[in-house]
Amino acid sequence: MRNPPRQLLDDLANAGDYTTWREISVELDRIEGKDMWRAEDATDEYDYWLVKERLTELRRMRRKKDVRRLVFSLHEGLHGNLGGMANPVLYRHCRVGTKLLITDYVEEVARALHWICDTEFPDFSFSDKILFFKRTGVAFGRSALMLSGGATLGMFHMGVIKALFDQDLLPRVVSGSSAGSIIAGIAGTRSDTELPPMFEPTNMNLEAWEALNMRNAVGDRALMNPDTLARCLHANMGDASFEEAFDHTGRILDITVSPADKHQHGRLLNYLSSPSVMIYKASQASCAVPGLFPPVLLKAKSFEGEAVDYMPSMRWVDGSLSSDLPMLRLARLHNVNHYIVSQTNPHVVPFLAKEGARGMLPFVRDMVAGTSKNTIDLAQQHFGRRAPGRLIKQVHALTSQRYTGDITVTPKYTPATFTRILSNPGVADMRRYIRDGERATWPTIERIRIQTSISRTFEECLVKLKAQQFGRRREDAPLRVAGE
Repeated sequence: MRNPPRQLLDDLANAGDYTTWREISVELDRIEGKDMWRAEDATDEYDYWLVKERLTELRRMRRKKDVRRLVFSLHEGLHGNLGGMANPVLYRHCRVGTKLLITDYVEEVARALHWICDTEFPDFSFSDKILFFKRTGVAFGRSALMLSGGATLGMFHMGVIKALFDQDLLPRVVSGSSAGSIIAGIAGTRSDTELPPMFEPTNMNLEAWEALNMRNAVGDRALMNPDTLARCLHANMGDASFEEAFDHTGRILDITVSPADKHQHGRLLNYLSSPSVMIYKASQASCAVPGLFPPVLLKAKSFEGEAVDYMPSMRWVDGSLSSDLPMLRLARLHNVNHYIVSQTNPHVVPFLAKEGARGMLPFVRDMVAGTSKNTIDLAQQHFGRRAPGRLIKQVHALTSQRYTGDITVTPKYTPATFTRILSNPGVADMRRYIRDGERATWPTIERIRIQTSISRTFEECLVKLKAQQFGRRREDAPLRVAGE
């Protein structure tokens, strides 16, 4: 294995776009001999014999045009982690990609799905296709992008969105908590043609923070002006409801909020659970860090389309407190089983270990999990529902959450970073956040492409088949009318 030239490493560090970064990375992999590792099937890091056997079987059935056996085999044996091929270790050897066998298998599955979708068969009807893609797609699952909290540091998420969007890898399901809800809201209210202009910071309202004077701060029990935040969010998202945004964009936007009332539980707001709720107010509630902003009353659209109070007796606060990354609820509502996380929380990122290693956060989480029941029980006995007991429960909720996904993207923090955490970013700051987010995402692009290829193909095929189904119904409609 040769040492890479210093100039190539410098060029990699200064690459201006993903195409350039990828070309340099591929060349570095070649120089370092990593393409030989990629070409060799054998390793004890996954069951390569199983993957190879499945690949051979699928190719044989497709080439023989045996559609029914192929459909049976896919429905019975399709799995996103077949033989452990999603093992993170397999994606650490090379800068770009992993074993060619894994790439070949994923590409063959996608090729087979497109063939089934696009070909007419005498023994496999159109309704058979719809049933197959619906059932097998649900069984296989899909990916979601989850954007954490992080105050102003959460603007990093916009770069992650841009990197994925530019490579046509942005999942349809996007969730956001606290600051993450701002970027998720911007993406979730814009179609594919409307989103790219938002990657230019001059097209965004960046004025979210405004300190209150002492008198108002004491009266509102908050340091920041909620009206300024609301105006910023409304300027960036408009007054669309979750249902209206879904109908307009096809994206599934989710925003987490936590209850200000101790008797309530956190909510995941989306077009299924709260279709009429206005997105910018949901984001304002999710950003309402206790002490910085007062709790928020949500707004919704009435049947007539007018803004009305939503659950008037309830107030909501920062979504990160109860569920920074609402994985279980995304799984239940949207059939998600693969999570891409952009994590910027300042109380989390410094403690995250590198993938596969141990670190401070896993240690703290394990320690808390081991003692949490006794701690909560003691807090209830001694403090009941008074402030100390509630505080202990909140600390437990923060430390016991899961803060990483199957693939996790994080920024590189410096001490100077934390000085800007509660300040409005300027245009130059925002460009830096976007560039940092892009660059942090580039090393994960091929892994995301490989691990989401099959689920994306299911979605593409279902969209195509549903469009054909709608066209057939429209063609049939005049005949039914005439027959009547």
